[in-house]
Amino acid sequence: MLVAFSVAPGTAGPDGSVHDAVAAAVQVVRDSGLPNRTDAMFTTIEGEWDEVFACIRRATDAVLAHAPRASLVLKADIRPGWTGELDGKVVRLEQALEGEA
Repeated sequence: MLVAFSVAPGTAGPDGSVHDAVAAAVQVVRDSGLPNRTDAMFTTIEGEWDEVFACIRRATDAVLAHAPRASLVLKADIRPGWTGELDGKVVRLEQALEGEA
C-alpha cells in the first residue's frame, strides 16, 4: 500500500513556521527503512498496512513533541500484492504522457 500523509502541529512557531516539527516527522519516516518520498505537501510511504500506520503514528508523536496538538491528513492506495508502486505509478504515468506527445 501507499499512504500519502501530512502531519503538522496545530500551532505554528513564533515565525509562523512548522518546519522543525515537520522535520522531526520526516526523520522518523526516513529512519523507518520503508520506501518513502517527501515533497512540499506530503510524505508518501510504501509498505504493509501495520508497518505503514505504525510509522505514521511515530511521525505524529514526533510532531506532538513540539506542540500540544497535531493535524493529520491521509490518503491511501491499498492494492494488495503490489510492491514498488512508489516509483511504478510515476513510470506508468510518464509512459502514458510520452505516448500522447
